[in-house]
Amino acid sequence: MNDSEKVKKTVARLVKRHKTTNPFQIADALGVLYQIGACKNEGCYMFLKNHRYIFLSDRLQGAELNLVMAHELGHALLDRKENCYFIKNKTLLLTSRFERRANLFAACLLISDSFLNEYSWCTQEQLSNITGYPKELIALRLEKWDT
Repeated sequence: MNDSEKVKKTVARLVKRHKTTNPFQIADALGVLYQIGACKNEGCYMFLKNHRYIFLSDRLQGAELNLVMAHELGHALLDRKENCYFIKNKTLLLTSRFERRANLFAACLLISDSFLNEYSWCTQEQLSNITGYPKELIALRLEKWDT
């Protein structure tokens, strides 16, 4: 099973089990601790003393906050022992395996197949405007749609 299939199956299992796509609710259910406060970066995942922690910037709101949380939750679940930082305008463009998987996790969690079916007539820019998520995330999700 390749990384893309693993991520999609992980997301599908989580959504089915927890009956939500809300990354905060999933983190709560899984015991992943998170805190919103003054952070240098938009987000950060750390594995400390056998616990998973996510730190989020208090400058984030709405869709951007959900995106960063979903991305960091992806690290917590897929790359448990790797410490990772989310840097706006850089992380979505990175091609490292860890960042790409976390981005795909966030895209699959936040943008469902049913949403894509309902708005199949929309362009990537329109989908970005509707969801509030960056075009790069929309493009990544569309690339992995039905694959």
